[in-house]
Amino acid sequence: MKNRSSTSFWWQWRGVLITSPVITFLLILLRLTGLLEAWELSAFDLYLRWRSAETIDQRIVIVGIDEQDVQKIGQAIIPDLYYAQLLQKLLDMQPQAIGLDVYRDQPVEPGHQALVKVFASSNKIIGIEKVIGDSQRDAVAPAPTLKAKGQIGANDTVLDLDNKVRRGLLSLTVNDQTIPSFAMYLAALYLESRQVALQTAPGTDNWWKIGKTVLVPFAPNDGGYIRADAGGYQILLNYRGSRGKFSTVSLLDVLENRVADDWGRDRIILIGYVGESFKDMLATPYSQEGKHLMPGVEIHANLTSQIISAALDQRPLLQVWSDTLEYIWIGFWATLGAILAWSLRQNQQLSLVWRGGIITITSASLLAITYLAWLFSWWLPVIPPLLAFLTSVATITAYIARSAGQIRHTFGRYLSREIVATLLESPEGLKLGGERKSITILTSDLRGFTAIAEHLSPEEVVRILNFYLGTMAEVISAYQGTIDEFMGDGILVLFGAPVAREDDAIRAMACALAMQLAMQSVNQQMQKWGLPELAMGIGINTGEVVVGNLGSEKRAKYGVVGSQVNLTYRIESYTLGGQILLSPTTYNLGKDLIVIDEKKEVTPKGLQKPITVYGLVGIKGKYN
Repeated sequence: MKNRSSTSFWWQWRGVLITSPVITFLLILLRLTGLLEAWELSAFDLYLRWRSAETIDQRIVIVGIDEQDVQKIGQAIIPDLYYAQLLQKLLDMQPQAIGLDVYRDQPVEPGHQALVKVFASSNKIIGIEKVIGDSQRDAVAPAPTLKAKGQIGANDTVLDLDNKVRRGLLSLTVNDQTIPSFAMYLAALYLESRQVALQTAPGTDNWWKIGKTVLVPFAPNDGGYIRADAGGYQILLNYRGSRGKFSTVSLLDVLENRVADDWGRDRIILIGYVGESFKDMLATPYSQEGKHLMPGVEIHANLTSQIISAALDQRPLLQVWSDTLEYIWIGFWATLGAILAWSLRQNQQLSLVWRGGIITITSASLLAITYLAWLFSWWLPVIPPLLAFLTSVATITAYIARSAGQIRHTFGRYLSREIVATLLESPEGLKLGGERKSITILTSDLRGFTAIAEHLSPEEVVRILNFYLGTMAEVISAYQGTIDEFMGDGILVLFGAPVAREDDAIRAMACALAMQLAMQSVNQQMQKWGLPELAMGIGINTGEVVVGNLGSEKRAKYGVVGSQVNLTYRIESYTLGGQILLSPTTYNLGKDLIVIDEKKEVTPKGLQKPITVYGLVGIKGKYN
């Protein structure tokens, strides 16, 4: 009993049980190849752009060097004198830290000694060095004076394969020496003034903790990345918005005293190039087709703000699931797609539009869930689960279509959707080697059509038959009958094969009445064509027959054989136009629900004794 229950469950859900694990496995493999990384990063960018820009972080301001500054100064590389004057004015504002995002590895006269003097006078000025060379610039040494004081941060940026900056560095390790990043150094100075120290997170060897926030380092397969370079100490950049989200003044605004004396008080001031024509313009998630680039100094400002906000404001860092949870997530959507498609096969009344709508809404719910998670700073996989869902739906749909096609090939294309669905559900549904079954058989024939056809052209005969048989086929399908074959103007219909139901005989009788009613529309069309009206006789019988695939290996079809089939034809031969005659067995199965107008005794060929046949004219109950 237990084995039978297990087999039944397996068969009932076979599409889901086979499809979902296979699709999950294949999508995980596809993801691990890295082929989906670009799509995942595009989803990252899209979600970031959709999110509302956050408020400006007033703790960080920028002195931006633009084209007008360079034009007025008169040379592209600004002399040290201007930086010396700028830094002194900014120091007078009493900031918490000043970040000079300008390379000063070599003197640029005039004013180099003045700049060295300013460097030496303060512990609040942080310079930069480029530790690792890349395609855009070789490694650049720091300003010697700041290097000697240990006031240097690495301003290296991490570029993805599409040259966008989605990650920020907190530190780099070179020759066993840890170098803090430019943004990390500035943030640490600011936090130190707020009595928030950088610590090693408990239970880890090298993870940092600021306040209550642990800075979890980026791993090669985090989020949508696959085998990314995770060198140094990286975190995902959580931008506050597109360009221009920090208060910015120009270099000359400060030098020419157009900025309030307390503009930089207790703030972090970053100095860097912001002009579009300078090389320090980088692509971010907000950039599209080479447009909307962001100055490097503003990227450093975003990372600095991210660190400070995490420590003081509990602004969440971008988080990702473990690989295991992501695999479960992909498997969930693969399974959901399989269950949805497998369940829809049972609802044959839903149109393709409704089915497509359900699939679309479910797909949209995945996007909605992942976007909502993004708003809470969780980056969940989007593309792999979406592909897993759609692939499961497509696979199940293709399987059902193929199986239904095989069934229709076996039983004929006029098989109703309900019968196809039932056969798909039954493990025994396609065992067609042959079996004895008690079924109800309906045969119909046009009275006098042969004589009419002799006076018509072949084209007219075919046109009449196609219209008549098509009309009848729709009625038969509506009552879930199986059209075994068309024989000229005759039709052989089975109720109870290949699928048996309790009301097979009742449905056969109701179908016969509906077929006679449908003759009205057939004759209306005949009248339009200028042809005489047609009349149809129907015989119905119930009995035991042999059903199964009949024929040879090269050509076979589902059919029935037995004396009961012959008896049905004999009964139908006694009908007049528009009449329906029932055998005694069929009559007894429905006598409480049907209306008859006559009964008569006949002796069909092959029988020794006469039988009573009944003229059916109406039916009660749900088929009325």
